[in-house]
Amino acid sequence: MKQGEIWDLYLDPVKGREQGGRRPAIIISGNLLNTYLEVVIVCPLTTSIKNYKGNLIIEPDETNGLDVKSEVLTFHIRSVSKKRLRSKLGAVPQESVDYIKDTLGDILRY
Repeated sequence: MKQGEIWDLYLDPVKGREQGGRRPAIIISGNLLNTYLEVVIVCPLTTSIKNYKGNLIIEPDETNGLDVKSEVLTFHIRSVSKKRLRSKLGAVPQESVDYIKDTLGDILRY
């Protein structure tokens, strides 16, 4: 599991307004953490596009493995057990990971 990969993620059970169900998610944690810990840090994706300021919109292609246009829910970042990740769908370029991390920095800063 590497930074920038998109995996099928199973989030149930959830509480309150957390994202739930089965959905793609991008791994944003660094590869050192990804190698040695049993958890990864991810941002879930949704096909319900809201165009929230700073959220990356991903068009489906052969590289990312998505079937439909999706929005990265950066504000729903979470640490999850690797056991919640079932299958790798694809990956996004480093520029996309950097954009997500910049948005996350803005969220934490303001």
